[in-house]
Amino acid sequence: MRKKTCLYYLFSVFFLAFFSGKAKSDIASEPPVPYGDPFILLYEDTYYAYGTNAEDGIEVYTSDNLEYWKKENELALKSTDSWGDRWFWAPEVYYVEDKDMFYMYYSADEHICVATSDSPFGPFKQEKKQPMLEGEKSIDNSLFIDEDGTPYLYFDRFNDGLNIWVAELEDDLQTLKPETLKKCIHVSQEWEEVWPRVNEGPFVIKHEGVYYLTYSANSYESPFYGIGFATADSPTGPWTKYKSNPILQKPNDLVGVGHNAIFKDKKGNLKMVFHAHHNKDNIHPRAMYIADIVFTDDEVPAMEVLSDSILQAKIAQ
Repeated sequence: MRKKTCLYYLFSVFFLAFFSGKAKSDIASEPPVPYGDPFILLYEDTYYAYGTNAEDGIEVYTSDNLEYWKKENELALKSTDSWGDRWFWAPEVYYVEDKDMFYMYYSADEHICVATSDSPFGPFKQEKKQPMLEGEKSIDNSLFIDEDGTPYLYFDRFNDGLNIWVAELEDDLQTLKPETLKKCIHVSQEWEEVWPRVNEGPFVIKHEGVYYLTYSANSYESPFYGIGFATADSPTGPWTKYKSNPILQKPNDLVGVGHNAIFKDKKGNLKMVFHAHHNKDNIHPRAMYIADIVFTDDEVPAMEVLSDSILQAKIAQ
């Protein structure tokens, strides 16, 4: 009896050690996509992800299923094809059908820029190596084209901390109309006042005739970095912040979640992509996550992020 018990014990230890080691190995072999400020484009049945990571430009990853991603060998944007030589942040890429062109909006050396390409892989290049708003720091530029065809650019300006502005674009989608510059939102809710004064990372969609401006508040370094939204009847405002903001902050075991973008998956479902800290003890490298979003049946529908749907984007091995 003692011998059988001993054998059973040894087998149990081996079983647990083997499968525990296997689980750890599986986790180690599936590192997350190391993006801050992520953006996802669906084009011709392939997902393309861009984000803040490389020191010398902008990387691109591709996926068929949103969970596993392949890093492409070449940068989508090289620093040599852009104004600025550092801090290539927060890229967003749009295919504009009537121009048959891809546009990348991004920040370089804390100035907003735009580059173009005939492929989502790049190479993206600036026709003129200059920022869109010269002589002033600004970051996180995001394109929205309304149903009437009017293009708008939302971005952060460095006045009273970071706050969000909008301006119309010329037909080239690269030139701001300075006379249309208008402030959208600034720090104004208690949850946004952890540290420092930041409203950043704007992204706009339209749902049932209402414009939704999502944004992030607090420093990206803070575990209390989070996402809120504001609504308006016009793409230029005035904007009203949702009274129950934030809609995403410290979900599950994640901290430092923010700088989101919104896209539709292959089934037409709305998804939100965002980053989080590497873990609770380390900010970098940040990691890319994806979640489902829905709208309530309220008179002005509220946007909700389904925390139980959060998926970590992993590098395919």
